[in-house]
Amino acid sequence: MATPNVSLGSREAVVRAIQGFGIVAVIRMRDPAKLRAVVDALADGGVRALEVTMTVPNAVALIRELAPTMPEGFLLGAGTVTDAATVDAVVDAGARYVVSPVFRREVIRACHDRGVAVAPGCFTPTEILDAHDAGADIIKVFPATALGPQYIKDIRAPLPQVKLMPTGGVTLDNAGDWIRAGAVAVGVGSALLDTAAIENGRFEVIAENARRIVANVAAARPAT
Repeated sequence: MATPNVSLGSREAVVRAIQGFGIVAVIRMRDPAKLRAVVDALADGGVRALEVTMTVPNAVALIRELAPTMPEGFLLGAGTVTDAATVDAVVDAGARYVVSPVFRREVIRACHDRGVAVAPGCFTPTEILDAHDAGADIIKVFPATALGPQYIKDIRAPLPQVKLMPTGGVTLDNAGDWIRAGAVAVGVGSALLDTAAIENGRFEVIAENARRIVANVAAARPAT
């Protein structure tokens, strides 16, 4: 998969890069000390966008530590952001985009004030369109576990303008199904970031998982 140019600092460039990558790895690790090795394994496997959630201990400090050392072409973002103050904290720390489990206008406004892309979490068609109209760059469809790829297709039929990124229920093997249904990207956590492998220091498993999901997404897209 070609690596989009993420050297541009604009919000639009980051959105294009996420769409080009097609995959955002969602980090909710119990041991943040292993995060650097996880990042390297993801990069080795071809995943180029990472979301460090605020549920990770000392998440803002971790983002600050990681941001200057990211592999070339890698996008570092912050997840589980639910208020404007946290937006400022993670952007100051170096996050290039912000993801939320919920739709809050104050988070969208704060992100855009800082020139940062934002993906609020929405579930219903009304929420999705309201978030889009409020300026959301991408809509995180969450939790997508109970919905399935057909939901993405059904939403985009009347609302083709929305950019959807399902999170929850995405696996290494079904990621391409979500892309075929019309998602611009998928958010994936435990299916990609095998907890036992990380705890045991088997980061080659993470790299192989990354390769599998990257290949799955690439196969779901038309040849260029």
